[in-house]
Amino acid sequence: MNVITSFKEKKREKEIKYERKMLRELSLEKLRVQAHQYFLPFYQRHRVFPSVVEEGCIDMAIEAYLLGASYSRFGYYGESIEQVKKRSAREEKHLIDALFDFLCFWSDVGDINAGEPLYYACESYIAHWWTEGFEKGKKRWRLKLR
Repeated sequence: MNVITSFKEKKREKEIKYERKMLRELSLEKLRVQAHQYFLPFYQRHRVFPSVVEEGCIDMAIEAYLLGASYSRFGYYGESIEQVKKRSAREEKHLIDALFDFLCFWSDVGDINAGEPLYYACESYIAHWWTEGFEKGKKRWRLKLR
C-alpha cells in the first residue's frame, strides 16, 4: 500500500532540512555577542543584560538569518542583494517591528526620543543577520550544498 503525501508536506520537509543545514554554520556565541553589541546601550540601568531580552534578540537573529538564507537562491541566480532585499522587504519589516515591540515591552523606553534610536538599532540588527544568512546561503548554493 502506498502512502500519499502532498507537495506542501514535501516542500516543508525540504525547507526544514535546509534550515537545519544553515543553522549548523551559526554560532550561539556570535549571536550573543551581536545582541549585546547592538542592544546593551539601551539597558544601561540594569547591571546585567536581561536574559529574556538576550534570548528574544537571538531568536529574531535566527529568524532573520534563515530569511536571508531562504532568499539566497535569487542571489545565486544573478540578482543583486538590493533586488533580493526588495523581495523580502515585507517579511524583514515584520521581523524589525516584532523585535522593536519586544524590546519596548522589556525596556523602559517611554518617550519618542529614546524609541527612535532603538528602532534604528533593530533595523540594523535584523539587516545584519539577514545579510549574513544571505551570504552563507549563496555560498552553499555555489558549492552545491543545498
